[in-house]
Amino acid sequence: MKKFICLVQFICAFSTFVSAQESTHSHSLGTSLQFPNILGYQTLKCDLHQHTVFSDGDVWPSIRVRESLMDNLDAISLTEHLEYQPHLGDIPNKDRNRSYQIALKEAKDHNLIIVRGSEITRAMPPGHSNAVFIQDANKLLFTNYLDAYKEAKNQNAFVFWNHPYETPKNDYITYLHEVNKKLMDSNLIQGIEIVNTHNYSVEALQIAYDRNLTLMGTSDVHGLIDWDYKKGSKGHRPITLVFSKDRTQESIKSALFDRRTVVHYDNTLIGRDSLLIPLINECLVIKKSFYESKSLVLTVVLENVSSCNFILQNLSQYTLVENTDLIEIEGKSTITLQFKTKEILKQLDWSFNVLNAVNAPNSHPTLKKRIIL
Repeated sequence: MKKFICLVQFICAFSTFVSAQESTHSHSLGTSLQFPNILGYQTLKCDLHQHTVFSDGDVWPSIRVRESLMDNLDAISLTEHLEYQPHLGDIPNKDRNRSYQIALKEAKDHNLIIVRGSEITRAMPPGHSNAVFIQDANKLLFTNYLDAYKEAKNQNAFVFWNHPYETPKNDYITYLHEVNKKLMDSNLIQGIEIVNTHNYSVEALQIAYDRNLTLMGTSDVHGLIDWDYKKGSKGHRPITLVFSKDRTQESIKSALFDRRTVVHYDNTLIGRDSLLIPLINECLVIKKSFYESKSLVLTVVLENVSSCNFILQNLSQYTLVENTDLIEIEGKSTITLQFKTKEILKQLDWSFNVLNAVNAPNSHPTLKKRIIL
């Protein structure tokens, strides 16, 4: 009888635990992507280039929604190829909006924004481009590529040039073709992928700066996100961080047109100094600073509130006790730094390079934090 009573008590307790878990259910994981807000903007994590079986992807649209929830994303777009539909024999639905409709239904009870988009698919040049925030994908189907871009503009879409390094030479070098220049000059292209899948294009970054384009980073996922990107505990998909006035489609779209983005790729942040430096400053927080009794060593507790690991190079005149000039701090963690100041300071202006951040081709930003005792 005692064993039976204990079993009943265990079942009741377990049921209570399960119910509690279900009531606070979240799809996001401990390794989900996380970044602080900056400059009065919300930092929204976006992946605006993905595929499903409604073009040349391998999964149903609902899977893309669930993957994005697990990664703690804020907005996604399933940008199916308009002109390339290899699964029509098995899925004979020619409505180019169907993927979006399924994803929208799947996400209705979750805090995930589904942006309607499509991929305009042409040989290089002009290559492929994504049109996002469109109204009807079917109306973008034209024989002439220029008509497709013009229709995207008619629908007030934001258009960005995809994987611009894909050329007939297969050399992974991005060239700015005359065709693409004309599209940019006509305001038919407003952004460019500097990162696509596992590839970073330094030439694309330079083109973005030269042509004043929005920086984009995307997964362009066709298979499963976990298989393609999450190699080890710190693996992640490439995303575009969008600094938006609020959490709405209209604000995200406005931020993209205003070039308020930073790309997060392979634990590296890529962007213009005006946004990149404030972002890193908010990611790295001085929690405590003090001298131990009778010590001339300044102890500083540094917290990384983001999910991105950082590699910092100390530029201070003061060396460190347990580090060389290189400091590594993992995402969502704290480390203790000890500066050999040789005297008791009232404040220290600590300068450092962020080696896994890029603010221009082959350039890393320098930051300064004031440590006040």
